[in-house]
Amino acid sequence: MTTEYDAVDHRVTADDTTVHSTWNNELEPVCTIDPGDVVRFECRDATNGQLDPDSVAADVAELDIDPVHPLTGPVAIDGADPGDVLEIELLELEHRGWGYTLVLPGEIGHGLLADSFPEPAVHVWELDDDVCHFVNGIEVPLNPFPGIVGVAPAAAGTYDTFPPRSVGGNIDIKHLTAGSTLFLPVAVEDALCSVGDGHAAQGDGEVCGTGIEAPMSVTCRLDVRSDRRIEQPQFETDGPFTPTGRDEPTFGTTGIDETLRGATENAVRGMIDHLHEERELTREQAYILCSAAVDLKINEVVNAPNWVVSAYLPESIFPEERRR
Repeated sequence: MTTEYDAVDHRVTADDTTVHSTWNNELEPVCTIDPGDVVRFECRDATNGQLDPDSVAADVAELDIDPVHPLTGPVAIDGADPGDVLEIELLELEHRGWGYTLVLPGEIGHGLLADSFPEPAVHVWELDDDVCHFVNGIEVPLNPFPGIVGVAPAAAGTYDTFPPRSVGGNIDIKHLTAGSTLFLPVAVEDALCSVGDGHAAQGDGEVCGTGIEAPMSVTCRLDVRSDRRIEQPQFETDGPFTPTGRDEPTFGTTGIDETLRGATENAVRGMIDHLHEERELTREQAYILCSAAVDLKINEVVNAPNWVVSAYLPESIFPEERRR
């Protein structure tokens, strides 16, 4: 677990006056800061406290998804105008020692393979300083990041938090770890920045619909750039681009199809088969592990009519005696 950043200008707690679960540019800011100030956002888990370290699959079946995702904010940045860029330097993320990956009931339709996994499932992870503990001795490296960082949209009205937008939101970019910088186009006066959906780790794709969801604090420096113009989010990061942060042995499964979605599904189904048949996981455990630690990559897009997508499984997450 990281230590608390010691130069915080503003602390925003996660209470009923600071937490919201929709985007709306008419929300009152919880505070107004100067450009360059450091803000520590306390963030609830993605289910707004409905799950805890003792939760089981039956609890997932009873979830109310209306408060998903709870966001902390919005914070107004004085002087930010539409057309500016909000520069968000991620300084520190601090978890609470636990997290979870869940599979929602298939009827909800959330997750890449919802039709194949009709029953709810959950794994509660114990988080150490540098690893997240799974089953059979599998350890996923801890690389926390906020799944949602966004500013208020220009259009009036209320919008849900599930889809990402040009102003950020639920972008789930796992490389936005401490030391990274995110740039968002400002759409309304004072930007109105909110943060939430903390992840202890995630595979690129988040295929079962959740990463390793975890309550955590996110400390960042918010600055205004009037010398730049962007249309959608941009970022700077040094990764990690693999779970260990270095090139390492991986096992891959490939999906080929006329659609990107179909190719992705085929790659993930192949990886689930591999984890079940050769790595001794149940199919539900395999689906959860794919969401937490398997990276999807688009390998080829130019040879019509088919796309090629592969799923990459790092060998380093397995005990040494179980590696290929």
